[in-house]
Amino acid sequence: MDEDIVWAENARSSTDGTPELREDGDRIVFRGRLCLDEDAGAALEVGGSVILLDLADSHLPDGVDGSWVEVCVAPDNVAVWPYDA
Repeated sequence: MDEDIVWAENARSSTDGTPELREDGDRIVFRGRLCLDEDAGAALEVGGSVILLDLADSHLPDGVDGSWVEVCVAPDNVAVWPYDA
């Protein structure tokens, strides 16, 4: 995902605790559990896959670490990288 994440613009809390990847109009929506680290890094865990996020601002609302969120991005900013375990 190559788009800066801005809370309340292209990222928000979700009341649905089910991982999802869907197309919604001209956006791709990822729903997953947000994971933050002490170095202001962020990742979204979606059904066992981890997506690294670029935060435009490291200040996020209190309590979002470990919560379910939806991130909406332009399709041109989404790429799949092969991974061989």
